[in-house]
Parts: sequence; C-alpha cells; structure tokens
Amino acid sequence: MKPIDLRSDTVTRPTAGMWDAMRAAELGDDVFGDDPTVNALQARIASDLGFEAALFMPTGTQSNLCGLMSHCQRGDEYIVGQMAHTYRWEGGGAAVLGSIQPQPLPNQPDGSIALADIEAAIKPDDAHFARTRLLALENTWGGHVLPLPYIEAATALARSRALATHLDGARLFNAAVATGLSAREITRHFDSVSVCFSKGLGTPAGSALCGSRELIARANRWRKMAGGAMRQSGVLAAAALYALDHHVERLAEDHAHARALAEGLQDLPGVSVSAPQTNIVFVDLAPAKAAGAVERLRARGVLTTGLYRLRLATHLDVTADDVQRAILVLRETL
Repeated sequence: MKPIDLRSDTVTRPTAGMWDAMRAAELGDDVFGDDPTVNALQARIASDLGFEAALFMPTGTQSNLCGLMSHCQRGDEYIVGQMAHTYRWEGGGAAVLGSIQPQPLPNQPDGSIALADIEAAIKPDDAHFARTRLLALENTWGGHVLPLPYIEAATALARSRALATHLDGARLFNAAVATGLSAREITRHFDSVSVCFSKGLGTPAGSALCGSRELIARANRWRKMAGGAMRQSGVLAAAALYALDHHVERLAEDHAHARALAEGLQDLPGVSVSAPQTNIVFVDLAPAKAAGAVERLRARGVLTTGLYRLRLATHLDVTADDVQRAILVLRETL
C-alpha cells in the first residue's frame, strides 16, 4: 500500500487544480519585479492580512530571517519563546547573519510567553545592554492556537515599551480556521507577519513576509543577500493563489482527522496522546516503547518523526481511511 506520510504537512503534492493553475501562470522575472503572478500574490496576501505590502520568499525560514533583520540592527535584541521556530529551528540565522541577539523566554503550555517575563526581559536604555527592539510570537505553536486576548495583551505591552512585533504565522490559517476568526483579525495586531503556503495549504514551496512598504523595501534588500528572488517564480505564486482560494476552509478536515487520530490512540499502555487543537498530534512514549518506534512504523507504511515523542501531522493528502489505517498500525506497533 501507499505509505501514509504523517511526518509533516509540507509533504503534499499539488492537486490537479493547482497543477492547472501553475501551468497557466503568466510569468515574468521576479528579480526585476515584473512577474505578474508574483505581484498579484503579494498584493493579495498583503490585502487579506491588512498590510501595505508583501514579499514572496522561497521558505518560511528566509521570510522570518528577513523580517527580523528588517526590524533590528546589529546589536539589537528580539524577545522570543525558548521553543519558537525562529529561535530554535532556523539555524541561529538572526544571530549569525543579522547580529541580532535573541532573548529566549519560556513558552507556556499554550505557546504564549508570560507577560511578566516579557516585561522583565526588556533591557534598560543603557550602553551595557543590547537594545530590545522586537517581540516575536508564533501562531500556531506546536499546533496550539495562541488565544486572541493574549495576542492583544502581548502586542499592547510591546507597543507600550516601543517594541515592534513580528508573527511567525507559518500555520496562521490553521489558527484562523480553528478559532473561526479571520486571519486578518489575528494579524492586525502585528507590525509584520510571515505566512507559509507549503504548510497546510499544500503548495510545493513558498512563503510571504507582510508589513509596511518601508519594512518590505528593507526586506527586499535582505532577501537579495540571503539568496535573492527566484526569477520566474510565478509558477509557485500561482500555486499559492490557488491555495488561498481553495485550500483554506478545508483545513477543518485536517483538524478533524487529527482529532480522530488522537482519539484512536487513547488507552494504550505507556502511550500518552495530547488532544490536538489543529492538525498536529503529539504522542509521548514510555522509554521502552520509544526505542525504534519510528523505524517500526515506517516498516509498516506509516511515516512519522520523533524520538521519545512522535509528531503526527495531518494534511490534504491524508484521507479519513488513511487515518483509520494509521490508527490500526500505530496501536499494533506501540
């Protein structure tokens, strides 16, 4: 049988409609700024999320990096969660390439950073300290949705201390669908947002950084230093436009599949399953069960990631039947 790939929601293939949109895309050269499909995508995502401008990027890592470097100068500091993607899983790029000091703080179980911790971490205006310039949050975080009242309070605190705010919204649309909010209602609290089209939305690649015209102009320079644009990237931008039209509301299906997956793994000895809020299920294993679990599951056609903790991500290439077969394999294997 075809393997059930639960490693990530980035493993999807374009749908037939997406392939058609990609083949029909009108192309130019994005380095010269004349790819009409890229320009249309940038205008669309900026408008949808409530910003003046946007910049199409190959990856979310590059988008976040250019965002952080556009907000901060050498010797500045950004406040970020200890387990945030921009701090832990993006190669230290802000520090290495941007000379920006991260100030990591503990994430609460829901992905938030305690307001008191943020307040205490903001440095005095003194030559002994890096200048605290930016608060970076993430939504969703490990599949958890940041509560809107928290977002409002945290960004208000940042503004009161003259900090800019950035949102790593790689799975922003999952958060919007899960809460019933518009994506714009979430992003309107931030000065910049990075959103990914290849997580959940099913495109082959691509992210966008949204912000003011001035910030995006700075980001365009940083993008050039970080590898540049992709020439006829309207092929990918067409996929993203198609996804925005056809793949946002269907994220609710992925969330339902994740809940079914979690419910199907209850009551296994030595296995603890967290109830998912969106499309990611975490499975904690007792040490005796953890050894070789990923390899045993792979041998039976279920692909996962993790060591002591498995991460299972549902997506548009995972059907309800796949979920039931995965539950059977996981229960028998674990």
